Amino acid sequence: MRNIFVLSLCLLGILLNSCKQLTTENSEEPVDNLAFIEDELQFADKQLSGLLTKAKAANKNPRTVEKDSSIYFIDSTSFDWTEGFFPGTCWYLYEATQDTKWKEAAIHFQSLYKDHKDLPAYHDLGFVFNCSYGNGNRIAPNNDYKTILIDAANTLANRYDARVGSIKSWDADKGWQADRNWEYPVIIDNMMNLELLYEASILTSDSTFAQIANAHADKTMANHYRPDYSSYHVVDYDSISGEVRKKETAQGFADSSSWARGQAWGLYGFTLCYKYTNDKKYLDMAENIAAYILNSKELPDDKIPYWDYDTPDKTTTPRDVSAAAVTASALIKLNEFTSGKYEQEALDIVKTLATPAYKAELGANKNFLLKHSVGSIPHDNEIDVPLNYADYYYIEALLGLKNYYSKKKQ
Repeated sequence: MRNIFVLSLCLLGILLNSCKQLTTENSEEPVDNLAFIEDELQFADKQLSGLLTKAKAANKNPRTVEKDSSIYFIDSTSFDWTEGFFPGTCWYLYEATQDTKWKEAAIHFQSLYKDHKDLPAYHDLGFVFNCSYGNGNRIAPNNDYKTILIDAANTLANRYDARVGSIKSWDADKGWQADRNWEYPVIIDNMMNLELLYEASILTSDSTFAQIANAHADKTMANHYRPDYSSYHVVDYDSISGEVRKKETAQGFADSSSWARGQAWGLYGFTLCYKYTNDKKYLDMAENIAAYILNSKELPDDKIPYWDYDTPDKTTTPRDVSAAAVTASALIKLNEFTSGKYEQEALDIVKTLATPAYKAELGANKNFLLKHSVGSIPHDNEIDVPLNYADYYYIEALLGLKNYYSKKKQ
């Protein structure tokens, strides 16, 4: 009898210890992930401090590294769709560190292109102003920022034509766009500019901005996606009838292929549409795009995609870290609306990006954070280089995970 009693106590002890271990492991998971995230943010602070020093010396926003290994700085006298990412990154680093040098840098470097809010020929005003002034107004609300955001949204809204139901991406009357014989081209990237319109509706209480964003999203959902939820890059419309003229690519491998960053833009864009509208069709769309990306047989095991999912040569074709960074940040946002469904996938991508294969050593890479991004292979431009938007979305992903695990820890 005594032996049975002792055995029972032993079994009970083992069971309680196992339960305690399981509980500890589950409670430690957010702590461990938060420690990883803090380490990455501290590294980003150190690495990008070097880039900030160089940006101050040039008094220009850095974009990438040239073939001769020099930094390409953006000339603020002309429009550049990436000019908002470095100031946006500075806002994120201020949010992460509370070091006022980053706030001062964000304010200065976004001021260099403030007047671009009134340029009517560009659709990328959402990228430019929401990533910089939008983050600024969220972190340090300012009436001047609000005015600039509203002005930029008005300029963007003027590129919308109700006959087509979309915001026109490029003016195709000159340059390489004219050579393509497009009439009213709309690119998948334009989904990323809708957030500026949604925010403008909130700032002004004018629903017109949101209505334009919804119409554009609906038109994109109807015409940009194939049955498997891969995306065309460019859909060209008849400017009078609104009918589809062509479905092509500009930066992808082929008209019928799936350009990796385009897939990420769509995932991110439709997730935000759901955030602002609570319309389930946008959530369903985002989840279908996520399923295409995550289940693609062409996605490498480490989840860092080739620059196009359909390139035939997978031995020498470049990966695109920028597409991975955008995807990770989008999945983290989607995770908020799906009860943690995409937590592991997002964390896996971020942890892979943090490895030496994709993240630069301290002081290397001209002080950009990530390596191995692709701008546009068809244009022979920015191939296997650091890009300011890869760094921006990577840090955004880190902050998104930090917020998620901080809540989970509570």
